[in-house]
Amino acid sequence: MSIIPIVIPSYEPDDRFPAILSDIKEAGLGPVIVVDDGSGEAYNSFFETAETLIKDLGGVVLHHDGNKGKGRALKTAFSYILENIPEAIGCVTADSDGQHSVECIGNCMKALEEHSDSLVLGVRDFSGDDVPFKSRAGNNITIMVCSYLCGVKVSDTQTGLRGIPAPFMKELLDVEGERFEFETRMLIVTRDKYPIFEVPIKTIYDSKENHQTHFNPVKDSIRIYKIFGKMFAKFLFTSLSSAVIDLLLFHIFCKMFTGFFETAAYVIAATVVARIISSAYNYLMNYRFVFDSNKSHTTSFPKYVVLAIIQMSLSAGIVTLLVWLMPHTPELVFKIPVDIILFLLSYYIQRRFIY
Repeated sequence: MSIIPIVIPSYEPDDRFPAILSDIKEAGLGPVIVVDDGSGEAYNSFFETAETLIKDLGGVVLHHDGNKGKGRALKTAFSYILENIPEAIGCVTADSDGQHSVECIGNCMKALEEHSDSLVLGVRDFSGDDVPFKSRAGNNITIMVCSYLCGVKVSDTQTGLRGIPAPFMKELLDVEGERFEFETRMLIVTRDKYPIFEVPIKTIYDSKENHQTHFNPVKDSIRIYKIFGKMFAKFLFTSLSSAVIDLLLFHIFCKMFTGFFETAAYVIAATVVARIISSAYNYLMNYRFVFDSNKSHTTSFPKYVVLAIIQMSLSAGIVTLLVWLMPHTPELVFKIPVDIILFLLSYYIQRRFIY
């Protein structure tokens, strides 16, 4: 079997931590790379036990001098593996709170060996009656948002059980995110680079009163959704700035073309030239700034032009139809919602088919 280290970041662990390490040792998996994310002296005994358990498997315990977050802990482990275990084809990350059984960890290791060019995700089944409603709802919402905004559709966006190829580990060292949002960024980075292979795993929820999670549902959710919001904000900015440029150029060209036309044809000329320039600006900004595309311009630009024509035609046609059906209603009442819907569809089409 290929060498696949198991990475376990841990912050202020409890008794489930040595239990999972014992199971891993008994199964003969490893080596195990544990990262103590600044848990403090009160938790030294847990990491001393960890060192004893994983020593025979060639494992090591790495320490942060303070709590730096799960993302940083994963990067610390990636760096160690790339420098000290260069023969590893990748690694499998797992949580220290008992949510990932040794059987599931082993299945993800096997999947990574068979799909060494893919990001392997150990995905939970959220349809069971024992799954908390907030967990099921949160995962479903994040799935839809991630699919729409990022073009990455997975069954479990927050799973900590992942098989990561060595080349991808190296790339991830330069990816932003120090805490739980790093795992979301990891999914986004895979787009057009690494396939995603899903492995079904057991869904384990500890019902004990002393169950702890270091995922802050408010702070960490905000960090995750800021990633999605930032992507859409870029698209919104390029669209609004394109509209401003279009209006300014229209005004300038109207002044310039007035003397060249005896009739109001200068308005048409100014409209066409301004729209061509603003559309070229919008295309280039979306290509690089929003979607960071690597497709050729000869492929993407014609599609962009077709989309722009269709979007403009639909806007004019639908609004005209609605005004005809309800003639006493102001045009803006129809124009605003129609253009908003077309704008949202345009984002999806550009992300999915153009860039």
